[in-house]
Amino acid sequence: MVERQPGGKTESKPRRGYFAIGVEGLSKPMNAGNLFRTAHAFGASFLFTIAARYSVRRARSDTSRAPAHLPLYEYPDVASLLLPDDCRLIGVELSDEAEALPSFHHPRRAAYVLGPEKGALSADLAARCDQVVRIPTAFSLNLATAGAIVMYDRLLALGRFPRRPISALGRPEPLPAHVHGGQRIRRRGKAPHGS
Repeated sequence: MVERQPGGKTESKPRRGYFAIGVEGLSKPMNAGNLFRTAHAFGASFLFTIAARYSVRRARSDTSRAPAHLPLYEYPDVASLLLPDDCRLIGVELSDEAEALPSFHHPRRAAYVLGPEKGALSADLAARCDQVVRIPTAFSLNLATAGAIVMYDRLLALGRFPRRPISALGRPEPLPAHVHGGQRIRRRGKAPHGS
């Protein structure tokens, strides 16, 4: 991730883990274009579709041309979906059974998947998800908006940012300096006799 510093300078801040964003059964390419452009901006590692074909030309809203910078995997169905080892599949769905996003602990390695704009995640995909989260809204949001909220929440949860001030007149608390522990020397095998 690149952060803008005072004076217009930018500084790259590495994060642990990675995330991906995907869609199932796309019905509005422009929304997917917005979603993938936003994922590119938030530092996604890859993009994917399930039972949908994505085209930057048809989307017209992906001005960063995200698939030119990130891998885009297109799966014909849920059974074909392949994710890296230890990558958790997180469904995003407005459902009473889903965990509320503000209480959700984002895994270090996650692939978030959103359903089609005019429907929900398929039963097969929902069953395949490790967890399903919901954005606590009165009704469903636009696909790109929902994805952006999930990615922003991940950034807040896993990023290293100063604490917010308690009042509007306060200032953020500065981050404490990172402290490295002392050097550790590990020895393999048994120690020689007489030492």
